Amino acid sequence: MKEFRHFLLACLLVSGCAEVHEPAVKVAAPKATPAAASSPAPAPEVLPDVDLTQDLLYEILLSEFAAQRGHMSLALESSMDLAQKTRDPRLARRAAQLAMQSGDMGKSVEAVGLWHELDPGSAMATRMLSSLLLRGGKFEEARPYLVDVLKSSGEDVGLTFLQLYPLTAPQQDKAGALKLMRELAEPYPEVSEAQWVVAELARAAGDEGLALDEARKAHELKPAWNAPVLLEAELLNKTAPEQSLALMKGYLSDYPQASEVRLQYARELLAQKEYRSARDEFQLLARENPGNVELAFAVALISLQLNDFPEAEAELKNALERNGRTQDDVAYFLGQLYEAKEDAPKALEQYRKVNAGEYRYAAELRIVYILSRENRLDEARGVLHRAAADFPAKQGELLVIEAQLLRDAKRNDEAIEVLRQGLSRLPDDPELLYEAAMQADQLGRYEESEKWLRHLIKVRPDYAHAYNALGYGFLERRVRIPEATELVEKALKLAPNDYAIMDSVGWAYYLGGKLDESVAMLKKAFAGTGDPEIAAHLGEALWARGDREEAEKIWKKSLDAHPDSEPLKAVMKRYIP
Repeated sequence: MKEFRHFLLACLLVSGCAEVHEPAVKVAAPKATPAAASSPAPAPEVLPDVDLTQDLLYEILLSEFAAQRGHMSLALESSMDLAQKTRDPRLARRAAQLAMQSGDMGKSVEAVGLWHELDPGSAMATRMLSSLLLRGGKFEEARPYLVDVLKSSGEDVGLTFLQLYPLTAPQQDKAGALKLMRELAEPYPEVSEAQWVVAELARAAGDEGLALDEARKAHELKPAWNAPVLLEAELLNKTAPEQSLALMKGYLSDYPQASEVRLQYARELLAQKEYRSARDEFQLLARENPGNVELAFAVALISLQLNDFPEAEAELKNALERNGRTQDDVAYFLGQLYEAKEDAPKALEQYRKVNAGEYRYAAELRIVYILSRENRLDEARGVLHRAAADFPAKQGELLVIEAQLLRDAKRNDEAIEVLRQGLSRLPDDPELLYEAAMQADQLGRYEESEKWLRHLIKVRPDYAHAYNALGYGFLERRVRIPEATELVEKALKLAPNDYAIMDSVGWAYYLGGKLDESVAMLKKAFAGTGDPEIAAHLGEALWARGDREEAEKIWKKSLDAHPDSEPLKAVMKRYIP
């Protein structure tokens, strides 16, 4: 019912009773013209020759009283019966109104259809019937009525296309919606709004080539209108970001007050990591909108990215003073600023001010990492324990962090004990199980590691890295090679684009004597990452196959790029003394 009431508003849009608000971009609709100047005078209603008998009056009153008392089903049934018996378009219009109020789509189509049948000259009936059919996805049934609606729009046909868009865009049959709108737009090649609507529907249907062509046509027809420019820039950004930026830059040189285009331009500059240019645009927007704290905040964050700490600090404090963002948000980013300046005391001071909001959890983690870097591990653990109480859904993640900090501090027994205790409370937590298995493996506790990995596979049979870790552990120890191969192949099926798993499969093939398969898989993995450990495996497989010159070349090139790689040094020492 609620969804249908929202649709009633859309029907009013198509009937010309409200201003269009297109959901994705703000569309500047054409200026309305007087109806008499753009549309022919409506034909007079043809009324039936029916006497107002006592029985008929009784039925009319019964229907109205039922409607007033909220008995909509009775009111609608009575009203429809009256309209069908009398063939009076006024009663049909009332039945249509009651049907729309009832929220019953089927009855609404029936009632409005009857109204249109009895008063075919009614523009309102035509518009509402076309809207209902369009809303129901009945494109072929709606098309002739929509043709009439567009023809009757006169000079306002562009506005009508814009009003049709929010009725068409949500349809699940994107291809059908596009086909319908292309047919409707065909007689209007000079109407920019028609081309823009086709472009938007083409994008939704996945035909981005057509979308780009139609957006460009719309832009050529109405150069000052921003909606086609925004769409064209968005489409270009996927394949030709430089052209997208050039398009918006050129548009802004002609229309410098187009703030919506400037905002998209600034965001795309930021996405392309052109930080200084992006900051210039955001600063211009901030000057034009002095009350918009979000823009000042954006300038501050970009300045932070540029290591322009004075500018970032000034803008963040400005945002705090204007109180647009919460003090918690500003404190978090001030903490980041001081952390970047390597001023740990001030960073901690700011992070500790974050008591609420979306950055509170992140602030707690920053406190933990700063304390751990300063060798204040016990304090850091205290913060983690308090955070676990405040963020119960994050307990598993926090325990993993605590164990990793302990491991980094060479307190391995404490680390594994933290994980054991965590698993006693959260026995099926995937991240806890995986971390416990990895730490047990590093400590040589292979049975314990295998137990946790097998439990993880039972809990999460789609956890690719559990299969990979278990199989790779066998491969590293050169045991149970056939089983290990099955495990890593299963992992690769679950994550076919994971280069680390490709490395495991390639190494399994090497140990199983499948040298050609091994080289092919390891080359694919190495091409994807350039990882020195994969280079070590690839070189070893090539060497075993007799391609020693190629193996040596790969090892040396990888060592030049990664001079500290211990696995690479070890394998080269074995083969090239």
